[in-house]
Amino acid sequence: MTTWDSLYARRASRMRASEIRELLKLLDQPDVISFAGGIPDPELFPSEAFKNAYADILGGPEAAKALQYGVSEGSLRLRRWIAGHMRGLGIDCGPENILVTSGSQQALDYIGKLFLSAEDTALVQWPTYLGALQAFNAYEPRFERLDPGANRPAVDCEAKAHDAGGRVKFAYLSPDFANPTGLTLDLEERRRILSLAGELSCAVVEDAPYQCLRYEGDPVRPLLALDCETSGAIENTRTLYCGSFSKSLSPGLRLGWVCAASEVISRLVLIKQASDLNTPVLNQEAMARVAEEHFETHVAKTKAVYKARRDAMLMALEKHMPAGTRWTKPEGGMFIWVELPDGIDAAELLATSVEAARVAFVPGRAFHPDDSGANTLRLSFSCADVGKIEAGIARLGKVIARTVTSAL
Repeated sequence: MTTWDSLYARRASRMRASEIRELLKLLDQPDVISFAGGIPDPELFPSEAFKNAYADILGGPEAAKALQYGVSEGSLRLRRWIAGHMRGLGIDCGPENILVTSGSQQALDYIGKLFLSAEDTALVQWPTYLGALQAFNAYEPRFERLDPGANRPAVDCEAKAHDAGGRVKFAYLSPDFANPTGLTLDLEERRRILSLAGELSCAVVEDAPYQCLRYEGDPVRPLLALDCETSGAIENTRTLYCGSFSKSLSPGLRLGWVCAASEVISRLVLIKQASDLNTPVLNQEAMARVAEEHFETHVAKTKAVYKARRDAMLMALEKHMPAGTRWTKPEGGMFIWVELPDGIDAAELLATSVEAARVAFVPGRAFHPDDSGANTLRLSFSCADVGKIEAGIARLGKVIARTVTSAL
């Protein structure tokens, strides 16, 4: 019998199952109110638009091209749309600054592969997106806390990275409505991150899948836009912007992108060529057509629905959560971050909540590189209507209140 463990690479020991992906199985249980999956509501997908786009492609002269291999950079039509979208965000770029990926998750994996050697340091928010930790983990880095609100000396980061046997390679953050906290960095915090990265001579990875889902307040310029302004042009920047169609139009087509200096894009293209050659051309061509015709109107429709659900969840939390429980008040995105009273373990609470109240959420420990945050949890409001949000938060509040009382 083969002893597989002796054959695996060292990095395999760092791979862990995603708690979130496992919790998505609860969605198949109709009596469970799930605030767990950070996924868009399928009822909002522009299905008819995609149906027409695929019919147009497959019934026309471009069918053979769409069913063939494509260039690794991505469909020129789609990259031109993305470049125009980025210019609308204040980032002057062209198709040569865009790589189309199989979702932004693939982009994070490629970035980890390109920049991280074993024992290098990645600066990340605490807590941070679980998928990013999983993507970077395969390349055996160490994680160090990135606090956008603090003026942390660069020399401190450098010294710790050097002592570990590597150097700081990038700062990773989600500046708009972050997963899992829902928080947004203000302009000063963004400039502070760019300044720190400049002192460290490291890259900045701006993960922005929720950027278009703002429900209130004024937009804050992307880090890459600020970087372009300071450095003079995108070719002089240190920021890689990771975008996605998953939260705006459809996650099922698995389409994301990286926007960065062309020298970095060319390196990422080499990784793409060695990985999966190219993202499916048919999907890219369909997405280009739908984005060209429907992006703005569809996003506006989606925002109206999600805003109502966010408001309902914030009102329900205010009404039903026991004293000592705190939560964020996001201006957009899909998530609210909850901090329970000290001594309450959210993982244990989840088991009780699902069994006794049929309500699911994501325990917060998985979002912390050091396994801290046991008393935190993430709630998503994107896939539950207003009635289910009120009922689910009411049930969850009772479970938390009983848990707090029994812990006293």
